[in-house]
Amino acid sequence: MSDAPEAPRLAQTFEEVEDALLSRWPETRLEPSLDRIQAFTELLGDPQRSYPVIHLTGTNGKTSTSRMIDTLLRALDLRTGRFTSPHVERMTERISVDGEPLSDEDFVRAFNDVAPYTHLVDAEQDHPLSFFETVVGMAYAAFADAPVDVAVVEVGMGGSWDATNVADAAVAVVLPVSVDHAAYLGDTPVDIAVEKAGIIKPGSVAVLAQQDPAVAALLLERAAEVGATVAREGMEFGVVSRVPAVGGQVVSLQGLHARYDEVFLPLYGAHQAQNAAVALAAVEAFAGEQHALDEEVVRAAFAEVTSPGRLEIVRRSPTIVLDAAHNPHGAEALGAAIEDSFTFSPLIGVLGVMGDKDHEGLLTALEPHLAHLVCTQNSTDRALPAEQLAEVAREIFGEDRVSVTPRLSDAIEAAATLAEAGEAFGDPLGSGAVLVTGSVVTVGEARSLLVRRERER
Repeated sequence: MSDAPEAPRLAQTFEEVEDALLSRWPETRLEPSLDRIQAFTELLGDPQRSYPVIHLTGTNGKTSTSRMIDTLLRALDLRTGRFTSPHVERMTERISVDGEPLSDEDFVRAFNDVAPYTHLVDAEQDHPLSFFETVVGMAYAAFADAPVDVAVVEVGMGGSWDATNVADAAVAVVLPVSVDHAAYLGDTPVDIAVEKAGIIKPGSVAVLAQQDPAVAALLLERAAEVGATVAREGMEFGVVSRVPAVGGQVVSLQGLHARYDEVFLPLYGAHQAQNAAVALAAVEAFAGEQHALDEEVVRAAFAEVTSPGRLEIVRRSPTIVLDAAHNPHGAEALGAAIEDSFTFSPLIGVLGVMGDKDHEGLLTALEPHLAHLVCTQNSTDRALPAEQLAEVAREIFGEDRVSVTPRLSDAIEAAATLAEAGEAFGDPLGSGAVLVTGSVVTVGEARSLLVRRERER
């Protein structure tokens, strides 16, 4: 009788796949090694080597920039695969082909294609494959199967030891680096940049967003070490100008080979204009030709960009805005975008954060922009209890500007009531709004509640 582990039963439904994946090590449990994912992708035939990759790291902005790059590439008639994380509402969002998340049926197929190999890796390695490693293997295999012309891949956390880093990127994008996941990546931007620099590979083009000088120096050193070409925001490319407009902003972007004027971007905030400049430079670097992209193609592509849960208006009367900011750097960009693009008065915050995040830094960044804060929590085990969040919030906002409503749906309702009663704050009726923020999970749960409600109206 054989001692070999039994092959896993193939899944029939999306729910079975979700259950099988969630039973593995969670994304928050890390063991810094590429051994398992390398063993896994080797068994799958190294699918990540069958197409070029544009790889993105950085503290904030990865998903929005990935979506912009994807949209631009498809406008150039290229078939794209896109891997992003975490998901906002459903796990299928993590793996997209041709700009669309895999259908439930295709997600099941992608899982079943790799499932026979997962137990082989589990049996051979010191630790079993994690949830994240398994989904990365699924994505790389699905992209090879499609097949795609190019994959746009966002790291999960860090860079060097991230499971996505078994791919060698043609273009490595480093978005602004600040402190997040300090327990895993380090306490300073420079410590964190050491890890993120690992996606810059020999012969690649490194597209670098504006960075803290010490971080920029480290990234340039890494690029020189491996012989990568460098394109820097503020030097080789950047935002020339931006003007807030109805539904977003109008930007002029300096690309690597040309300037693109009067580009409408249906997203809010200076940070999204910078993400657009980075996305444009990444696509120009990937295209590799020494001449500009067609200006009309660029305009048409940017006009179509969406980024769910990133300053996304999901309801009117009162206006409800969702934003996935979950660290101080993200909250500062969010605050600047609110001041820049909206005239909400009063703006009521609904905040639900994860227990391992810098919630004090987040609260400090948001305080100048909110008339009142409703502390809540999302449904995961990692959520910081609403009352604990409120204790810190009262120190920053004062007793009168903080209330506690642990259940998210009730918190949104309470905030909407406050926003609609704008006159109580000395503001004209009808200009109040609600901002739901603090975590991708909180925003995802709010989006499921609100978008479904809007559809049912």
